[in-house]
Amino acid sequence: MSKCLTNNLSGAQDRKPVILVAKDLLAHAMAPVYRVINGVLVVAVFMVVGLWLSGNGTNAGAFDLARVLVPDEARHIVWSNGFSMLEEYKTANDSTTQMADSGIAAVIYNKSNPLSTGLSSAKQQTVALLMPSVAQMQVKSISHLADRIPTSRIDPQALDSNLMGSIQNQRAVADFFEKKYKLDRAKIEEYVSNTILIAKEVNIDPVLLLAVISVESNFNPNTKSHAGAEGLMQVMTSVHKDKYDLYGGTTEAVKPEVNIRVGAYILKYLIATAGSLRNGLKYYVGAANAEDDGGYADKVMAERNRLISLCQNGSTNRLTLNGKDARS
Repeated sequence: MSKCLTNNLSGAQDRKPVILVAKDLLAHAMAPVYRVINGVLVVAVFMVVGLWLSGNGTNAGAFDLARVLVPDEARHIVWSNGFSMLEEYKTANDSTTQMADSGIAAVIYNKSNPLSTGLSSAKQQTVALLMPSVAQMQVKSISHLADRIPTSRIDPQALDSNLMGSIQNQRAVADFFEKKYKLDRAKIEEYVSNTILIAKEVNIDPVLLLAVISVESNFNPNTKSHAGAEGLMQVMTSVHKDKYDLYGGTTEAVKPEVNIRVGAYILKYLIATAGSLRNGLKYYVGAANAEDDGGYADKVMAERNRLISLCQNGSTNRLTLNGKDARS
């Protein structure tokens, strides 16, 4: 009896290795199948995600499945906040490498119709500013009026030559006005940054706007003429009351971010109407029907040329490294 039990136990022990070997062989044989199944699952997931992101508007098959899994709103969030942020990051990095001061951040300026919403109405631009915080101010755009003026009707001298795109040039211009008018540094940086931002919005040269502000008000936003012109750009409040309605009425006329917007639009309109920059300046000062403008256009052009010279010198210095031209 004991011998029989011994034989049975030894037989069971012999069978165990056989079963383990069989399992190993089966697992080895099924490994390629598992890999294929896993690969198919990965491809299927990518296809569903791709179809969800691309969403061509059909309501059948995998497209419908993608919408069931995640709603359309989520896809828009991915496109607007995911991929656009990646592009903004790349653009901002490119701009930052060109800045003399890495502490000055680039901002994304949304140019859009204040009456419309959504991504389709936004035109994103990267604008380097001395004071980036001005871009966060909640001020309605005036581009819906400015964009009605064809660029072809604007004197090329009044279009942006991008001289103020450099932080170094902005700082040089701010230094110039700070010394000339004994202004608070923070205020002059605010005015310069606002002007550059608004110039992008209206599509006009910021150097020209800064020259007009300098001649009109000496950068004093509280200046008011006997005729009723107010603010940095000395806009006639009573004449342009309708444009101030967009910003809450004429009581907002002294605010730099409002006054510069309205003034920039009016100047662009008058340049297009008059046919040249000089004639536009003549119209702006209210001398459209006079024989001359009392030297107003000459003053603005002289100030503009001084600012251009500052920017060009700054650009030349930036391109020179240890006495050698960095471009060569």
